[in-house]
Amino acid sequence: MRAKIYHFLIVVLVFGASPLQAAETLTWQQCVSEARSAHPDLYSALAVIQQAEADRRITAGALFPQLNVTLSSQERTGTAKASRSSSSFSYSLAAQQLLFDGNKTSKQIRSALESINAAKYNYRSVSADLRFALRSAYTELLKAQDFVALAREIAERRRNNVRLINLRYQGGREHIGSFRQAEADLAQANFEVSQSERALLVAQVKLASALGRDQHNPIRVVGAFTVPLSSLGKPDMAILARNNPQFQQLDAQSKAARYDLDAARSVFLPQIYLTSTIGRSATDRLPMDAVDWNSGLTVSVPIYEGGSGRARVSRAMAVVSEHNAAQKSGYLQLYDTLEESWKSFQDARQLVTVRKKFLDAAMERSSIANAQYSNGLVTFNEWVIIENNLVSAKKEFLNAGADLLIAEAKWIQAKGGGVDGEEK
Repeated sequence: MRAKIYHFLIVVLVFGASPLQAAETLTWQQCVSEARSAHPDLYSALAVIQQAEADRRITAGALFPQLNVTLSSQERTGTAKASRSSSSFSYSLAAQQLLFDGNKTSKQIRSALESINAAKYNYRSVSADLRFALRSAYTELLKAQDFVALAREIAERRRNNVRLINLRYQGGREHIGSFRQAEADLAQANFEVSQSERALLVAQVKLASALGRDQHNPIRVVGAFTVPLSSLGKPDMAILARNNPQFQQLDAQSKAARYDLDAARSVFLPQIYLTSTIGRSATDRLPMDAVDWNSGLTVSVPIYEGGSGRARVSRAMAVVSEHNAAQKSGYLQLYDTLEESWKSFQDARQLVTVRKKFLDAAMERSSIANAQYSNGLVTFNEWVIIENNLVSAKKEFLNAGADLLIAEAKWIQAKGGGVDGEEK
């Protein structure tokens, strides 16, 4: 009999454990490390860099010798008057080396190098966006966990209040309206418990997606709603805006466009190649000929292309103007974003201090009001208002802490901070 009881207790402990206890526990550093190594957005941005590097190698190939081997075999048949046939065979090796093209290829290579830089800055921008999304999901889960605990604490407090009001009602010291109000407050608290538990599941799913996971298993995070102390001085927004990877990407794209314009203009200059060919040929009636070898210079001078050259130059000039305007517009937007995010970060930091003072005051008032209500020194309406203020103060303090982490994450994103090298 005792063995059966032990077995029953083990089953209850194993299968009755809460989801939070069975969930995987992650720190912020572990979240960053996993997202950095597994998130598909980073792999996509890395593939863009690889494509840009391949384009540069393709463009640079024009500076190296071009070798071609040609094999030819022909069968010649007779005419209507003669039925003779013969065959011929030849092979040759041709080499071509670019000597001068008005620096067109070198400009295209420099443009490709700037495209690589732009792709690298794009990777940093994607990393910054990923960090913000990850930090937001992490904060929401941290908040959801604390809110579940807070909702259960409030529900237990409301439950005790119902018992207290019921005793006073049974003793004739409180009317039925007060008891019904206490029951309604308890029902609201129970609803918020269920609501917070559902929100916890959603927050776990969002964090798993932010980590780049295909499987969405229960996750628990550890941390606090605090940020490291920083200098009170306002940073130089102009420097931060120009150091932002989004601006640097626009700058690299603008430089690449200017190199493309130079390359388009060089189309009007002559192209000079060194050429060389070596080969042999033979027929079925004659032995293999001696080796033929020749070399020389090929000069190509564009004279008239139907206006396509000038059109390409005009298009390249328009592209330069477009990127210059985009660069200036991007700088202004980044500057505004930095100002706004800095202001929001400072507001959130200060608001946490204010909400903490309100919470301390509400806890003191609640402690005093509970004693006064038990002794009949305050009315039910006065006591309920103080109780509700305490509940609101706890919720607002929790929200303020979560908003602080989100504001800090937005400020870091505005500066271009990503998951690479993340220490916090």
